[in-house]
Amino acid sequence: MEIYPMCVQFPATSFLFHRIPSSQTTSFFLPCFRASNFRQETEMSESESPNRMFIMGMGFVGKFFAQDLKNHGWAVSGSCTSLLKKKKLEEMGFDIYLFNANEPELEVLNVLNHHTHLLVSIPPLVGIGDPILQHEELLKSRLMDGNLKWLCYLSSTSVYGNCGGMWVDEDYPVSPTDEKAKARLAAEEGWLKLGHDLGISTQIFRLGGIYGPGRSAVDTMIKQEPSSEIQRRRASRHYTSRIHFADICQALRASIYKPSLGAIYNVVDDEPAPRIEVFSYSWDLIDKKWPGHIKQPVFRNEAESCSTRSLREGKRVSNVRIKEKLGVRLFHPSYKSGLKSIVDDMDNPFL
Repeated sequence: MEIYPMCVQFPATSFLFHRIPSSQTTSFFLPCFRASNFRQETEMSESESPNRMFIMGMGFVGKFFAQDLKNHGWAVSGSCTSLLKKKKLEEMGFDIYLFNANEPELEVLNVLNHHTHLLVSIPPLVGIGDPILQHEELLKSRLMDGNLKWLCYLSSTSVYGNCGGMWVDEDYPVSPTDEKAKARLAAEEGWLKLGHDLGISTQIFRLGGIYGPGRSAVDTMIKQEPSSEIQRRRASRHYTSRIHFADICQALRASIYKPSLGAIYNVVDDEPAPRIEVFSYSWDLIDKKWPGHIKQPVFRNEAESCSTRSLREGKRVSNVRIKEKLGVRLFHPSYKSGLKSIVDDMDNPFL
């Protein structure tokens, strides 16, 4: 099958669940199959599909990416941590295996060599490390003579540490400061080594703060729940990079059609911003559409708390590489676009 780079224009309503007014289209670069081959692939049943993705950890991102692939004729399997999630995902048409990172069962390793692509979306555990790479030699033996040709590990921009507000790209020296970030970096190195040993396309995605429908500042404000410890720590950062799940998914698809050996990509939007600014904008959107339901003090208390202490500078993460190397054109270049799309598509949550 030949692959040709070209500019493709899709109706925005056809990509994932990302809706834009029907008068608009969303353009982005993806290498595309020759037309005849593309028709054959999309008309092919999943059982006959040459493309078989296994998503290790079908959480927020994995679930939507799986559905996008399925819509394009892929066979998709994956893992989750509970019987309830397993049942829901199976009802969506996926083959699902239970996998608990704290007590990993090796049975799931036996099915990986039947897949052509592997996305790893399970965070490492402090003191233990990556739960899959604990069994690196066994995993390597399972995959050595298998069908796997593409591997991607979802990491985090936390591996850069606190960079004093500087712009950082993928070549910036990593300096994780907490144990979770150090475990992330160790997992990155482990997956890159495994991919190298297997001789397959391997890429690392360093993600900013992930958001989307059901998981955003808008949803937090509507629920009016107290901030978690992690959210309070984020509030003290002057800069935080974010990424909408639809843009993670399009970057993943782009990397499948432009594979590389050991590439690292920052997957973030164009506009790093403090959490208070994001919550203020969220309140404006909510109050404009459903006036009077949420009072500003819900987030002003947090803003006043932050103003009494110096903000940690954090870092501004550059996304130039995903644009230049993968041809990604972000659906949501800033949190403003992403949050507005969430509110525009939301039914009245106060009824």
